[in-house]
Amino acid sequence: MAVAVVAGGCADQQEKYCDAVKDHQQELGEVLGGGAPDALLQALPIFEDLADEAPDDLRDEWKTVIDALEGLRRALEDAGVDPATYDRDHPPDGLSQDEQEAIDAAARRLAGQDTVTAFSGVDQQAKDVCGTPLQMG
Repeated sequence: MAVAVVAGGCADQQEKYCDAVKDHQQELGEVLGGGAPDALLQALPIFEDLADEAPDDLRDEWKTVIDALEGLRRALEDAGVDPATYDRDHPPDGLSQDEQEAIDAAARRLAGQDTVTAFSGVDQQAKDVCGTPLQMG
């Protein structure tokens, strides 16, 4: 009996997550497909919502993705830099070396293997289990 309750709870959690993936797919596709330099940061609230609904086996992957995005957002915010217009090769006047290094470190973390692997994992799970990719196309 306990196994049925636990399995039912897992199924309900998975169903809620899949509903959230489907609910956000179009918006996420528009944000990520728009090509804006800050697209991933624009998608952060969507990712946070999906992480809140995620089944336990995806929590670590979502945490990796969200932590990396929040780190970049925080570094840009702390430097007073607009993520939509920031150009690493032509940094804005007044950006200190420390601020640029913090932004670079956060960007490397976001583009790093751990984050890429985590996002790939949540995307693949959405395709396989929910039948809905996180990214359109």
